[in-house]
Amino acid sequence: MNKFAIILAAGKGTRMKSDTPKVLHEVAGKSMLAHVLSNVGEVKTEKRIVIVGHEADRVIATLPKGTNFVKQTEQLGTGHAVRIAADLLANENGATLVIAGDTPLISGDTLNALFEYHFAQKATATILTAIAPNPTGYGRIVRGADGSVEKIVEQKDANEAEKAISEINTGTYIFDNKALFRALGSITTDNAQGEYYLTDVIEIFKGLERNVAAYTLPEFDESLGINDRVALSQAEKIMRMRINKQHMMNGVTLLDPETTYIDADITIGAETIIEGNVTIKGKTMIHRNVHITNGSRIMDSEIHADCEIRNSTVEGSRMSVGSNCGPYAHLRPGTVLSEEVHVGNFVEVKGSTLGKGTKAGHLTYIGNATVGEKVNFGAGTITANYDGKNKFNTEIDDFAFIGSNSTIVAPVHIGKNALTAAGSVVTTDVPDEAVEIGRGRQVNKLGLARRMPHYRGK
Repeated sequence: MNKFAIILAAGKGTRMKSDTPKVLHEVAGKSMLAHVLSNVGEVKTEKRIVIVGHEADRVIATLPKGTNFVKQTEQLGTGHAVRIAADLLANENGATLVIAGDTPLISGDTLNALFEYHFAQKATATILTAIAPNPTGYGRIVRGADGSVEKIVEQKDANEAEKAISEINTGTYIFDNKALFRALGSITTDNAQGEYYLTDVIEIFKGLERNVAAYTLPEFDESLGINDRVALSQAEKIMRMRINKQHMMNGVTLLDPETTYIDADITIGAETIIEGNVTIKGKTMIHRNVHITNGSRIMDSEIHADCEIRNSTVEGSRMSVGSNCGPYAHLRPGTVLSEEVHVGNFVEVKGSTLGKGTKAGHLTYIGNATVGEKVNFGAGTITANYDGKNKFNTEIDDFAFIGSNSTIVAPVHIGKNALTAAGSVVTTDVPDEAVEIGRGRQVNKLGLARRMPHYRGK
């Protein structure tokens, strides 16, 4: 049977108190709507339709290419939001999932199970429900004496007995598609909110003696809808623990999962060890047997096998097999460390490629440079790549030795096996195998120290 999906993403999210549309707030580095679309994507649907409204253009700009959307120009309730998809869906045969764009924790596995249950029950409608520790604010599932679903009652319309019910509506449903759109033509705004409730179609189906089923989530946390920043933080915590658990099941060691922050869609190879207080964000891929120590932060980078990151920041960079950085190193965007490169403490590298076996042990800045193999950078080396307006490149060939406290003023080329003397300012090219000395000659003035303010006698 054909499957369809409608994702409700039109709401303003007033309680978020934000200029950002509610569904674009992020959970584990990914917008709530992106999570929902990804989860729905695990169900093989014929069509997916996103209902947009508040800040529609901003929401549309985030949708995957080819995603269908419909604009809800007036916010008249969930029933109205679904009804405006009629032109795209009303005449289709099949079952339609309706899910809110602010429910990122409902997994693809759950959605597939919900469809299977719906078909097995031969239901006209199936409601995804959960048992809430505190049901206040949720619509309640009212069942008959035989356990069948009679209706859904919203919090503001519920009497005291109905408010005591702990089984709640998660806002996710599957409907027989044609029956859904026929019923939507009969709903009214005769309720406390003055809106078209999608839930009213349940009573219409019951009046027609159609089968209305309910599939109850085993874990309430999965049903969490995000309406404010408190719920957003709860979703973040749940999602991160879910992500961390999956990585550990895949062979990654997390020494302190509660303080390890890994975004969604991060790939990490087995035998990798990650210590506490580590953050891994964006489009990052980490290969096998990597060691990441306490306090490191990695974003939009690829870390190959057998690397080590010691209390460092890595952004938009690539570390090749066996390379390492830190402690307190900073790899900025555009950095490539080739195999077995060592970048030590308080070294910053930006927009540069370092060849195999090159070492920069400490207190060095390398910017806009192409560096060959087995080059050694002494402490305090600086590539002066910026004149206040333009960036310039430095080229350093294989086996060069850069003396401590050298300042390399780009653009400049240092040849193979060349050496710069400690304390040099390099302003012109250095030929292969040359020794460059670019510092003032030392002069000792004997006895002059006695006349200096610091002098304290023998």
